Amino acid sequence: MWNTLRITILALFLWAASSSSSVNASVSYDDKGFIINGRRRILFSGSIHYPRSTPEMWPDLIQKAKDGGLDVIQTYVFWNGHEPSPGQYYFEGRYDLVKFIKLVQQAGLYVHLRIGPYVCAEWNFGGFPVWLKYVPGIEFRTDNGPFKAAMQKFTAKIVSMMQSERLFEPQGGPIIMSQIENEYGPIEWQIGAPGKAYSHWAAKMAVSLGTGVPWIMCKQDDDVPDQIIDTCNGFYCEGFVPKRKNNPKMFTENWTGWYTKFGGTVPYRPVEDLAYSVARFIQNNGSFVNYYMYHGGTNFGRTAAGLFIATSYDYDAPIDEYGLLRQPKWSHLRNLHKAIKLCEPALVSTYPTVTWPGKNLEVHVFNTKSACAAFLANYDPANSAKVTFGNAQYDLPPWSVSILPDCKNVVFNTAQVTSKGAHAGMTPIGGGFSWQSHIEETVSADDSDTVAMNGLYEQINVTRDSSDYLWYLTDVNIRPNEAFLKNGQSPVLTVMSAGHSVHVFINGQLAGTAYGGLENPKLTYSGNVKLRAGINKISLLSVAVGLPNVGLHFETYNTGVLGPITLKGLNEGTRDLTKQKWSYKVGLKGENLNLHTVSGSSSVEWVQGSLLAQKQPLTWYKTTFNAPTGNDPLALDMNSMGKGEIWVNGESIGRHWPGYKARGNCGSCSYAGTFNENKCGSNCGQASQRWYHVPRSWLKPSGNFLVVLEEWGGDPSGISLVKRTP
Repeated sequence: MWNTLRITILALFLWAASSSSSVNASVSYDDKGFIINGRRRILFSGSIHYPRSTPEMWPDLIQKAKDGGLDVIQTYVFWNGHEPSPGQYYFEGRYDLVKFIKLVQQAGLYVHLRIGPYVCAEWNFGGFPVWLKYVPGIEFRTDNGPFKAAMQKFTAKIVSMMQSERLFEPQGGPIIMSQIENEYGPIEWQIGAPGKAYSHWAAKMAVSLGTGVPWIMCKQDDDVPDQIIDTCNGFYCEGFVPKRKNNPKMFTENWTGWYTKFGGTVPYRPVEDLAYSVARFIQNNGSFVNYYMYHGGTNFGRTAAGLFIATSYDYDAPIDEYGLLRQPKWSHLRNLHKAIKLCEPALVSTYPTVTWPGKNLEVHVFNTKSACAAFLANYDPANSAKVTFGNAQYDLPPWSVSILPDCKNVVFNTAQVTSKGAHAGMTPIGGGFSWQSHIEETVSADDSDTVAMNGLYEQINVTRDSSDYLWYLTDVNIRPNEAFLKNGQSPVLTVMSAGHSVHVFINGQLAGTAYGGLENPKLTYSGNVKLRAGINKISLLSVAVGLPNVGLHFETYNTGVLGPITLKGLNEGTRDLTKQKWSYKVGLKGENLNLHTVSGSSSVEWVQGSLLAQKQPLTWYKTTFNAPTGNDPLALDMNSMGKGEIWVNGESIGRHWPGYKARGNCGSCSYAGTFNENKCGSNCGQASQRWYHVPRSWLKPSGNFLVVLEEWGGDPSGISLVKRTP
């Protein structure tokens, strides 16, 4: 009936826990959907990225996904987490990919493994390891020999690992599909012929690895290589049509919300609109929907990408950052899945008959000899409607779809939320902390562990992303006869940077701070500076907030102080400091001393009580605390602080930046009408991120070691431990 592509392989083993026997296991597809072991399916999937939560959280997240009506868990594979240096692999802790997949299998769910290995995902450097940038002759994501060699090696490594653990479906495992590359269509269009050659090479390379399951390429646009399923990402994909007639219609990323940026609002997407987008996709012959994200989690450590991606990757997902159900979003989608599953016999067996009973009204009917299902849609964002269908009349709210699994009775309407909503809150636990402080020393060009070079150098080329911080250091000689020394009109120092933030110190004292914006990471500091006769020490602390993760050849994007740097108001007029000798030091002294660890912290002097530093830039704070009783998720309220990083028992919670206040659209937001990432937001005028997740599994019953690095200067007495409650 349909042109079917079938991949059938004899699986020699069932799950590892099962007795050894052989079964026929197959994954195939046609234009009506995936066929798994002979059964054509409508599949619901959800993205859960294993490094963005802890292994202790995984079983509960997976079970909640299953209870929510999902069939599949989708995840990227994070190259830079798995191969931090060439040939040195890491698959432990939060990066234990095999353990994660086996937990999904134990729950009875399938896996969609997006190997990429480019992932975007608001993840540092788009998932690429930084060392890859320095392979001689390399260009990312194009017909380039060094890049293709590295990409093939890592892809083959992951496939081989999955095969050795018998994790592909034909082997009795849960992986029913894989992805090569990621949202490459727009890049291919910009690159032209080399891009097309690369995408076809990538597809052929992936298929040649013999996984026994289909490969997809999402947002591949018009150029779809052989044996590849092209898929759609977005807020809506009902109009998407696969370029090959035998391919199923797949929605690989239905964006459940949007990511938070430092300085931006906290976006949310009404569940009525999310359900509406799913129902419209299914009624238009769609057979696979993945929620990106189903659980967003946390960008622990320095894994968040530039530009300005927050530590929280909550994404307004059905399961929130802390692992709690977001209601009513989770329940409403669960009810949607139940309704569509009731329609499955008809949906997978025939094409719809479509009629238009009125303006903005549409009826899809899937009718076979043994099953009938109908979708009644009202596309008007402002007005409800009445539709006569069969021998009955149906009321349709604005911007909604009603689902009738028997072509008679409405079991679900996308705009009618029947489950109760519950806004999770943060409840303080106990008293405050007893802090000690240590002030970071300002570096100067005279320090012995600096490297001197002529001119200004790009930051990542110097740091190799080993730290967010790079000191740019130079001396300025002021002659005694300078007029400003007498008239008090201090000269103006102007520093231009490619991003993302810079602190300006003159003779060891902070003169000012500047940072980039959401629209443009570049920044300019310009301010009067107090100089004295003789040698003056200029120390610029450049701060990166993640590496770029998207864009044409983003590996070439610049970070750091690249100039020009000028000093205006001297007798000579304006002095250009750009090309003079500059010294460089990677990282802070406190980082190099590992002050975030118990052993490292003992190497410096700390003060407390009345001597505690407050509102002092570049200060380290430490304390200890006992784990609260119970199982409620925990977080730190950092609202009294400015910018920096947090560690608990040596593990980095991530960057904090509550000093960057949210701006954007925080007005009323109707579910009806086309959604975009700027439509619905909250927190205007408040911190973009106030609370920072502390995983329970990182804590001991007592004596937990908490360290905060504060760049701007904050009040640590305002920091408190809170619990997340439904």
